[in-house]
Amino acid sequence: MSKNIEKNMLRDRAPKLPEVTDEMWEKVNEDYRMLVDEYLTVQNHSPQTKKQYKSGLRQFGWFMYDSMNNKPLYKVTKRDFLRYISYLRDVRKLSSSALNFKKACVSSLCNYIENVVADEDDNYKQFRNFTRGLPPIPKNRVYDKVKVTYEEYQEMMKVLESDENWLGMAWLATAFRVGARRAEIIQFRTEILDYPIPEGQNYVLSHVVRGKGKSTDGKPLQYMIPLDVLEYWKKWINSRGYESEYVFTTKYKGEIKPLSVTWADYFCSEVLSPILGRRINVHIFKNSCITFLLESGVDINLVSKFVAHHENVSTTQIYDLRDFEDEKNQIFDIK
Repeated sequence: MSKNIEKNMLRDRAPKLPEVTDEMWEKVNEDYRMLVDEYLTVQNHSPQTKKQYKSGLRQFGWFMYDSMNNKPLYKVTKRDFLRYISYLRDVRKLSSSALNFKKACVSSLCNYIENVVADEDDNYKQFRNFTRGLPPIPKNRVYDKVKVTYEEYQEMMKVLESDENWLGMAWLATAFRVGARRAEIIQFRTEILDYPIPEGQNYVLSHVVRGKGKSTDGKPLQYMIPLDVLEYWKKWINSRGYESEYVFTTKYKGEIKPLSVTWADYFCSEVLSPILGRRINVHIFKNSCITFLLESGVDINLVSKFVAHHENVSTTQIYDLRDFEDEKNQIFDIK
Protein backbone atom coordinates (compact mmCIF):
# COMPACT_ATOMS: atom_id res chain seq x y z
CA MET A 1 0.00 0.00 0.00
CA SER A 2 2.99 2.29 0.42
CA LYS A 3 2.93 4.44 -2.71
CA ASN A 4 4.32 7.85 -3.38
CA ILE A 5 1.35 10.21 -3.52
CA GLU A 6 1.14 12.30 -6.70
CA LYS A 7 -0.08 15.72 -5.55
CA ASN A 8 -1.30 17.01 -8.96
CA MET A 9 -0.02 20.42 -7.91
CA LEU A 10 0.25 23.31 -10.34
CA ARG A 11 1.86 25.64 -7.80
CA ASP A 12 2.99 25.51 -4.18
CA ARG A 13 0.14 25.77 -1.73
CA ALA A 14 0.26 28.91 0.41
CA PRO A 15 0.67 28.45 4.17
CA LYS A 16 -2.49 29.22 6.11
CA LEU A 17 -2.73 32.79 7.39
CA PRO A 18 -1.98 33.08 11.10
CA GLU A 19 -5.16 33.30 13.17
CA VAL A 20 -6.12 36.74 14.43
CA THR A 21 -6.54 35.96 18.11
CA ASP A 22 -8.94 37.74 20.43
CA GLU A 23 -5.96 39.53 21.97
CA MET A 24 -4.85 40.78 18.54
CA TRP A 25 -8.42 41.71 17.62
CA GLU A 26 -8.70 43.98 20.66
CA LYS A 27 -5.89 46.11 19.21
CA VAL A 28 -7.83 46.79 16.00
CA ASN A 29 -9.68 50.10 15.60
CA GLU A 30 -12.75 49.98 17.84
CA ASP A 31 -15.06 51.42 15.19
CA TYR A 32 -14.10 48.65 12.75
CA ARG A 33 -14.57 45.97 15.40
CA MET A 34 -18.04 47.25 16.23
CA LEU A 35 -19.03 47.37 12.56
CA VAL A 36 -17.83 43.80 11.98
CA ASP A 37 -19.70 42.50 15.02
CA GLU A 38 -22.88 44.30 13.94
CA TYR A 39 -22.58 43.06 10.37
CA LEU A 40 -22.04 39.43 11.39
CA THR A 41 -24.98 39.57 13.79
CA VAL A 42 -27.53 40.70 11.21
CA GLN A 43 -26.36 38.62 8.24
CA ASN A 44 -28.34 35.55 7.26
CA HIS A 45 -25.26 33.42 6.68
CA SER A 46 -24.98 29.74 7.51
CA PRO A 47 -22.90 29.05 10.66
CA GLN A 48 -19.96 27.83 8.56
CA THR A 49 -20.08 30.84 6.23
CA LYS A 50 -20.35 33.23 9.20
CA LYS A 51 -17.25 31.62 10.71
CA GLN A 52 -15.33 32.12 7.44
CA TYR A 53 -16.48 35.74 7.09
CA LYS A 54 -15.50 36.46 10.68
CA SER A 55 -12.01 35.15 9.99
CA GLY A 56 -11.70 37.10 6.71
CA LEU A 57 -12.83 40.38 8.26
CA ARG A 58 -10.51 39.95 11.20
CA GLN A 59 -7.61 39.41 8.79
CA PHE A 60 -8.33 42.73 7.09
CA GLY A 61 -8.75 44.47 10.44
CA TRP A 62 -5.35 43.21 11.59
CA PHE A 63 -3.77 44.38 8.33
CA MET A 64 -5.21 47.87 8.93
CA TYR A 65 -3.74 47.82 12.43
CA ASP A 66 -0.38 46.37 11.46
CA SER A 67 0.24 48.06 8.10
CA MET A 68 -2.04 51.13 7.99
CA ASN A 69 -1.42 52.54 11.47
CA ASN A 70 -4.89 51.36 12.54
CA LYS A 71 -6.61 53.67 10.07
CA PRO A 72 -10.42 53.87 10.54
CA LEU A 73 -12.43 52.18 7.84
CA TYR A 74 -14.03 55.39 6.54
CA LYS A 75 -10.56 56.64 5.57
CA VAL A 76 -9.54 53.50 3.68
CA THR A 77 -9.11 54.04 -0.08
CA LYS A 78 -8.97 51.82 -3.13
CA ARG A 79 -5.19 52.17 -3.11
CA ASP A 80 -5.10 51.01 0.53
CA PHE A 81 -7.14 47.94 -0.30
CA LEU A 82 -4.90 47.12 -3.25
CA ARG A 83 -2.01 47.12 -0.76
CA TYR A 84 -3.89 44.45 1.19
CA ILE A 85 -4.50 42.35 -1.94
CA SER A 86 -0.83 42.71 -2.91
CA TYR A 87 0.20 41.56 0.55
CA LEU A 88 -2.02 38.49 0.35
CA ARG A 89 -0.92 37.69 -3.21
CA ASP A 90 2.79 38.53 -3.20
CA VAL A 91 3.79 38.01 0.44
CA ARG A 92 1.37 35.34 1.66
CA LYS A 93 1.11 33.70 -1.82
CA LEU A 94 -2.65 33.06 -1.58
CA SER A 95 -4.47 31.51 -4.51
CA SER A 96 -6.91 33.53 -6.60
CA SER A 97 -9.88 31.78 -4.99
CA ALA A 98 -8.60 32.70 -1.52
CA LEU A 99 -7.97 36.28 -2.64
CA ASN A 100 -11.46 36.58 -4.06
CA PHE A 101 -12.97 35.29 -0.84
CA LYS A 102 -11.00 37.76 1.29
CA LYS A 103 -12.11 40.52 -1.08
CA ALA A 104 -15.74 39.35 -0.94
CA CYS A 105 -15.73 39.50 2.87
CA VAL A 106 -14.65 43.13 2.91
CA SER A 107 -16.91 44.04 -0.02
CA SER A 108 -19.95 42.60 1.71
CA LEU A 109 -19.17 44.61 4.85
CA CYS A 110 -18.74 47.77 2.76
CA ASN A 111 -22.10 47.20 1.06
CA TYR A 112 -23.74 46.88 4.46
CA ILE A 113 -22.18 50.16 5.57
CA GLU A 114 -23.32 51.92 2.37
CA ASN A 115 -26.86 50.62 2.61
CA VAL A 116 -27.47 50.74 6.36
CA VAL A 117 -24.83 52.50 8.41
CA ALA A 118 -24.31 55.55 6.18
CA ASP A 119 -27.76 56.93 6.98
CA GLU A 120 -27.00 57.14 10.70
CA ASP A 121 -23.26 57.70 11.01
CA ASP A 122 -21.74 61.00 9.89
CA ASN A 123 -18.34 59.39 9.33
CA TYR A 124 -19.86 57.20 6.63
CA LYS A 125 -22.15 59.71 4.89
CA GLN A 126 -19.85 59.80 1.86
CA PHE A 127 -18.56 56.24 2.23
CA ARG A 128 -18.27 54.11 -0.89
CA ASN A 129 -17.35 50.48 -1.27
CA PHE A 130 -13.63 50.77 -2.03
CA THR A 131 -13.44 47.19 -3.36
CA ARG A 132 -15.78 48.08 -6.23
CA GLY A 133 -14.30 48.80 -9.66
CA LEU A 134 -10.89 47.29 -8.92
CA PRO A 135 -9.11 45.15 -11.53
CA PRO A 136 -10.24 41.50 -11.44
CA ILE A 137 -7.92 39.09 -9.68
CA PRO A 138 -6.16 36.87 -12.26
CA LYS A 139 -7.25 33.27 -11.82
CA ASN A 140 -4.80 30.60 -10.83
CA ARG A 141 -5.07 27.08 -9.44
CA VAL A 142 -3.08 25.19 -6.87
CA TYR A 143 -4.14 21.69 -7.87
CA ASP A 144 -4.97 20.18 -11.22
CA LYS A 145 -8.44 18.62 -11.18
CA VAL A 146 -7.97 14.94 -11.95
CA LYS A 147 -11.23 13.01 -12.08
CA VAL A 148 -11.75 9.72 -10.27
CA THR A 149 -12.60 7.21 -12.99
CA TYR A 150 -15.07 4.37 -12.56
CA GLU A 151 -12.17 1.91 -12.70
CA GLU A 152 -10.41 3.80 -9.90
CA TYR A 153 -13.63 3.85 -7.90
CA GLN A 154 -13.84 0.07 -8.24
CA GLU A 155 -10.19 -0.30 -7.23
CA MET A 156 -10.70 1.75 -4.06
CA MET A 157 -13.88 -0.16 -3.21
CA LYS A 158 -12.05 -3.47 -3.62
CA VAL A 159 -9.29 -2.42 -1.22
CA LEU A 160 -11.78 -1.05 1.32
CA GLU A 161 -13.69 -4.34 1.15
CA SER A 162 -10.49 -6.29 1.84
CA ASP A 163 -9.99 -4.04 4.88
CA GLU A 164 -13.62 -4.64 5.90
CA ASN A 165 -13.99 -0.86 5.98
CA TRP A 166 -17.76 -0.83 5.57
CA LEU A 167 -18.12 2.82 6.60
CA GLY A 168 -15.52 3.82 4.02
CA MET A 169 -17.28 1.82 1.30
CA ALA A 170 -20.64 3.39 2.15
CA TRP A 171 -19.18 6.90 2.09
CA LEU A 172 -17.19 6.40 -1.13
CA ALA A 173 -20.16 4.86 -2.96
CA THR A 174 -22.31 7.82 -1.91
CA ALA A 175 -19.73 10.43 -2.88
CA PHE A 176 -18.99 8.91 -6.30
CA ARG A 177 -22.44 7.65 -7.32
CA VAL A 178 -24.75 10.24 -5.72
CA GLY A 179 -22.60 13.36 -6.10
CA ALA A 180 -23.57 14.88 -2.76
CA ARG A 181 -21.09 17.12 -0.98
CA ARG A 182 -19.46 15.98 2.27
CA ALA A 183 -21.67 18.26 4.39
CA GLU A 184 -24.76 16.82 2.68
CA ILE A 185 -23.71 13.17 2.92
CA ILE A 186 -23.59 13.26 6.71
CA GLN A 187 -27.22 14.43 6.80
CA PHE A 188 -28.63 11.27 5.22
CA ARG A 189 -30.89 9.37 7.62
CA THR A 190 -31.35 5.62 7.96
CA GLU A 191 -35.07 6.10 7.26
CA ILE A 192 -34.17 6.23 3.56
CA LEU A 193 -33.61 2.47 3.67
CA ASP A 194 -37.30 2.01 4.53
CA TYR A 195 -38.65 4.15 1.70
CA PRO A 196 -40.88 2.24 -0.75
CA ILE A 197 -39.33 1.62 -4.16
CA PRO A 198 -41.77 1.65 -7.09
CA GLU A 199 -41.42 -1.30 -9.43
CA GLY A 200 -38.83 -0.64 -12.10
CA GLN A 201 -37.24 2.30 -10.27
CA ASN A 202 -33.49 1.98 -9.70
CA TYR A 203 -33.07 4.74 -7.12
CA VAL A 204 -34.60 6.18 -3.96
CA LEU A 205 -35.24 9.88 -3.50
CA SER A 206 -33.79 11.10 -0.22
CA HIS A 207 -35.43 13.30 2.35
CA VAL A 208 -34.61 17.02 2.08
CA VAL A 209 -31.08 17.90 3.14
CA ARG A 210 -29.49 21.29 3.62
CA GLY A 211 -27.35 22.12 0.61
CA LYS A 212 -24.84 24.88 0.11
CA GLY A 213 -26.58 28.26 0.06
CA LYS A 214 -26.50 31.83 1.31
CA SER A 215 -29.35 31.62 3.80
CA THR A 216 -29.32 29.99 7.20
CA ASP A 217 -31.41 27.13 5.82
CA GLY A 218 -29.24 26.79 2.74
CA LYS A 219 -30.58 25.23 -0.44
CA PRO A 220 -33.11 22.40 0.11
CA LEU A 221 -32.02 19.35 -1.89
CA GLN A 222 -33.28 15.83 -2.50
CA TYR A 223 -30.75 13.38 -3.90
CA MET A 224 -31.34 10.35 -6.08
CA ILE A 225 -29.60 7.44 -4.36
CA PRO A 226 -28.97 4.38 -6.59
CA LEU A 227 -30.10 1.07 -5.14
CA ASP A 228 -26.58 -0.38 -5.29
CA VAL A 229 -25.42 2.41 -2.96
CA LEU A 230 -28.11 1.45 -0.45
CA GLU A 231 -26.59 -2.03 -0.27
CA TYR A 232 -23.35 -0.52 1.03
CA TRP A 233 -25.34 1.51 3.54
CA LYS A 234 -27.00 -1.67 4.81
CA LYS A 235 -23.64 -3.44 5.10
CA TRP A 236 -22.26 -0.59 7.20
CA ILE A 237 -25.34 -0.19 9.40
CA ASN A 238 -25.58 -3.94 10.07
CA SER A 239 -21.93 -4.03 11.11
CA ARG A 240 -21.70 -0.97 13.37
CA GLY A 241 -23.56 -2.51 16.28
CA TYR A 242 -25.68 0.42 17.38
CA GLU A 243 -28.78 2.36 16.36
CA SER A 244 -28.72 5.90 15.01
CA GLU A 245 -31.03 8.01 12.91
CA TYR A 246 -28.09 8.89 10.67
CA VAL A 247 -26.25 6.64 8.25
CA PHE A 248 -22.80 8.15 8.60
CA THR A 249 -21.82 8.11 12.25
CA THR A 250 -19.00 7.27 14.63
CA LYS A 251 -19.00 5.91 18.17
CA TYR A 252 -16.29 7.07 20.53
CA LYS A 253 -16.22 6.36 24.26
CA GLY A 254 -19.82 5.28 24.07
CA GLU A 255 -21.02 8.50 22.40
CA ILE A 256 -22.61 8.25 18.96
CA LYS A 257 -22.22 11.25 16.69
CA PRO A 258 -22.75 12.04 13.00
CA LEU A 259 -19.47 12.21 11.09
CA SER A 260 -17.79 15.60 11.14
CA VAL A 261 -17.04 17.24 7.79
CA THR A 262 -13.32 16.88 8.57
CA TRP A 263 -13.66 13.07 8.69
CA ALA A 264 -13.98 13.04 4.91
CA ASP A 265 -10.78 15.09 4.54
CA TYR A 266 -8.86 12.56 6.63
CA PHE A 267 -10.43 9.60 4.84
CA CYS A 268 -9.50 10.98 1.41
CA SER A 269 -5.94 11.96 2.31
CA GLU A 270 -4.98 9.06 4.58
CA VAL A 271 -7.00 6.15 3.14
CA LEU A 272 -8.02 6.78 -0.47
CA SER A 273 -4.95 8.70 -1.67
CA PRO A 274 -2.51 5.89 -0.78
CA ILE A 275 -4.69 3.37 -2.63
CA LEU A 276 -4.43 5.25 -5.94
CA GLY A 277 -1.03 6.79 -5.28
CA ARG A 278 -2.27 10.31 -6.01
CA ARG A 279 -4.00 13.11 -4.16
CA ILE A 280 -7.71 12.48 -3.68
CA ASN A 281 -9.68 15.45 -2.40
CA VAL A 282 -13.27 15.45 -1.13
CA HIS A 283 -14.24 18.13 -3.64
CA ILE A 284 -13.31 16.02 -6.68
CA PHE A 285 -16.16 13.55 -6.18
CA LYS A 286 -18.96 15.82 -7.38
CA ASN A 287 -16.92 16.48 -10.53
CA SER A 288 -16.23 12.76 -10.91
CA CYS A 289 -19.87 11.75 -10.42
CA ILE A 290 -21.04 14.25 -13.04
CA THR A 291 -18.26 13.31 -15.46
CA PHE A 292 -18.94 9.57 -15.13
CA LEU A 293 -22.64 10.04 -15.89
CA LEU A 294 -21.87 12.20 -18.92
CA GLU A 295 -19.30 9.68 -20.13
CA SER A 296 -21.97 7.01 -19.75
CA GLY A 297 -24.22 8.90 -22.16
CA VAL A 298 -26.66 10.53 -19.73
CA ASP A 299 -28.00 13.80 -21.10
CA ILE A 300 -26.33 16.80 -19.47
CA ASN A 301 -29.71 18.46 -18.88
CA LEU A 302 -30.82 15.50 -16.75
CA VAL A 303 -27.51 15.41 -14.89
CA SER A 304 -27.68 19.14 -14.26
CA LYS A 305 -31.24 19.11 -12.93
CA PHE A 306 -31.46 15.88 -10.95
CA VAL A 307 -27.88 15.08 -9.87
CA ALA A 308 -25.87 18.31 -9.82
CA HIS A 309 -28.87 20.44 -8.73
CA HIS A 310 -27.65 23.36 -10.80
CA GLU A 311 -29.89 26.19 -11.94
CA ASN A 312 -28.12 26.33 -15.28
CA VAL A 313 -26.41 23.74 -17.48
CA SER A 314 -23.48 26.13 -17.89
CA THR A 315 -22.66 25.55 -14.22
CA THR A 316 -22.69 21.79 -14.76
CA GLN A 317 -20.26 22.19 -17.64
CA ILE A 318 -17.71 23.59 -15.18
CA TYR A 319 -17.80 20.24 -13.35
CA ASP A 320 -17.36 18.23 -16.57
CA LEU A 321 -13.85 16.75 -16.62
CA ARG A 322 -14.20 14.66 -19.79
CA ASP A 323 -11.08 14.73 -21.97
CA PHE A 324 -12.95 14.13 -25.28
CA GLU A 325 -9.97 12.19 -26.67
CA ASP A 326 -12.08 10.21 -29.17
CA GLU A 327 -13.72 13.39 -30.43
CA LYS A 328 -10.38 15.23 -30.68
CA ASN A 329 -8.89 12.38 -32.68
CA GLN A 330 -11.61 12.95 -35.27
CA ILE A 331 -10.78 16.63 -35.81
CA PHE A 332 -7.93 16.01 -38.25
CA ASP A 333 -9.22 12.69 -39.55
CA ILE A 334 -9.79 14.07 -43.02
CA LYS A 335 -10.61 11.49 -45.68
